[in-house]
Amino acid sequence: MEKTINRESVLRRTHWGVDIYAHILRLFYPGEVVMKVTGRDCGIVRNPFAGGVQSLHIWFDKNDPSAKLSDETAHHKDQFGSIPDGDALDFAALYYHQTGQELLETLNREMYLHLDAASVQYANAPQVRVEKGPKFSFFKAPITNKFAFKSITILDAYNYIVGPYAKDQTLALRAITDKKKAALYKQSHFAYVTFCGEFDVRSNDTVKSVSNLLCVDFDHVPGLEELFSRLKQDKYFDTALLFRSPSGDGIKWVIEINKGTLSHADFFRAVDNYILKTYGVQIDKSGKDIARPCFLPYDRDAYINPLFI
Repeated sequence: MEKTINRESVLRRTHWGVDIYAHILRLFYPGEVVMKVTGRDCGIVRNPFAGGVQSLHIWFDKNDPSAKLSDETAHHKDQFGSIPDGDALDFAALYYHQTGQELLETLNREMYLHLDAASVQYANAPQVRVEKGPKFSFFKAPITNKFAFKSITILDAYNYIVGPYAKDQTLALRAITDKKKAALYKQSHFAYVTFCGEFDVRSNDTVKSVSNLLCVDFDHVPGLEELFSRLKQDKYFDTALLFRSPSGDGIKWVIEINKGTLSHADFFRAVDNYILKTYGVQIDKSGKDIARPCFLPYDRDAYINPLFI
């Protein structure tokens, strides 16, 4: 007996439906950056059902606006009313000319979601995934765990941060007023990554491959949102990923670097000097260590460079 595929499981597996939009848009416009995701907004994209006009707005909404923790769904609205307003599944229905269980099964098959692993037809289908950008190591909590769990990409980290994975820990941490207790809670409850490279065992002397990424840590930032916007548009360094810290009063800025003949520590000092002169703020000096861990919090308004999507 085949397993029934439900709407909620499809939306969760496809990043609340945004992957459905991206999947269909890429079928029409292969090789193009089809959308740019910033927080809950995916911007204005080309509408393939309206002659390719840049008129389709895609965004996320909470299913329950009154709840702090709620699943979300991606929605669309064409500025000229070329197609009816709707969500990701409505958009898919326009392309596949299907609805209900038939549509869900088609998305499961076409996007290799494997939501009915009991079915031989899908279980044996290849897992197709194009990975963009450098890789780095992901570690499960606590911070005392030095053994990498797997290697991930910028897009993987972004999906983790905007997803539900660290929601409870982030909200709990921000409710702790005692600084020592907060630090201990963070160290024991948050997964972390080493943006600078891949490791089997985390240590400055055991890096397997260098990612040419640098994570710049801004602690206790006044005017946080203003600095966030300025960093995203920095003219000298290309932002790969940008998100608020677990505590909520800091920023993590992941940038692409080309060290040339400089050591990692020397390049970090050059970036430190640039930030002080450009933004007038001090950064966490521990970023000079290539094995520096970075905790992954929940931040629905994180930014990812569209080149990594």
